Amino acid sequence: MKVTTFVIKVWRWMSLILVIGALVWTYSVFPQTVAVDFADNGLAEKYLEKEHIFYIVMALFLLNNVLITGLARHIPKVDPMHLPILNKKVWAQHREALNEHLINWLYCLVAVINTIIGMSLFALATVNSQQYKLDVFDFSWLYYVGLGLMIIVFLLPLRLLWTPAPEDKL
Repeated sequence: MKVTTFVIKVWRWMSLILVIGALVWTYSVFPQTVAVDFADNGLAEKYLEKEHIFYIVMALFLLNNVLITGLARHIPKVDPMHLPILNKKVWAQHREALNEHLINWLYCLVAVINTIIGMSLFALATVNSQQYKLDVFDFSWLYYVGLGLMIIVFLLPLRLLWTPAPEDKL
């Protein structure tokens, strides 16, 4: 197992724990109605019941982890000529490397989405907390971190533009 494969798998499992822990903790500390949309001055404009937030996050969590992970499990069964990649004939000769790269990419996508959901839940709980006096602008960095993670994940398939390196040159 390559180091990148190991790191992505560990990150995916840790992000699962992060989302589940964040969901359980935030559900216990949320008030009955939770502010979810804020005006330019930082005051809450829209509220949702905490049960609705729980069900929305659980739906996103299940869709993310079941559908994308299920798709990753089917990658080895797909004919490489049907995959939307360049150099299909060359990559077909290096099927194990192709499978590993695509599966790692999908697992990384799952981990990024889980990480963003988990951090967003913690930020939402902190903003709605009576104990902490932080406002929504203290968490503006979360948008940029999430955007940066998504950009990095969608740049990973660019590796498929180059042909795989032969084993003897590695």
